[in-house]
Amino acid sequence: MLNPYEHEDADRLIESVEQHLPALVRLRDRAREEGALTVYVNDNHGDWESSRGKLVEAALDGARPDLVEPILPGDDDLFLAKTRHSIFYATPLEYILAQEEVDRLVIGGQVTEQCVLYSALDAYIRHLDVSVPRDAVAHIFDDLAEASLKMMERNMHAEVCDAEECRLGARH
Repeated sequence: MLNPYEHEDADRLIESVEQHLPALVRLRDRAREEGALTVYVNDNHGDWESSRGKLVEAALDGARPDLVEPILPGDDDLFLAKTRHSIFYATPLEYILAQEEVDRLVIGGQVTEQCVLYSALDAYIRHLDVSVPRDAVAHIFDDLAEASLKMMERNMHAEVCDAEECRLGARH
């Protein structure tokens, strides 16, 4: 979600983020209140020396800081930079989840038909339960987002739900 929105398809994504951001913020806040582990895994946008601070700064200096500010990671949130679509690819997320005894993920953010889909698949092949809140994932293309949600539900046995109904797991 730390996105400067200065890329091809940014206008399409912005429209969806405007619609889905409130539910994502409520979901994040509920996760914190219920003691669920909250991990931000954000694209490094090709900056191989990126860090939490640099990604936050770049997003806030981008075209739509109003879409970034409400979802900024808190001091207690874990933060990982990723290099490609999946939250697992070239990150220590799998190790962290094992250490924290997490066996269920709720994946929110962007982009439904890209990062969310690939992350859900990678979670599924790792035998993790997955929930995807349809109202807390932003997309670029409506039709691909709908197809992606259907694939996650049918092929990966993901729980596709509204953010308020997604089951969260407290930390062990």
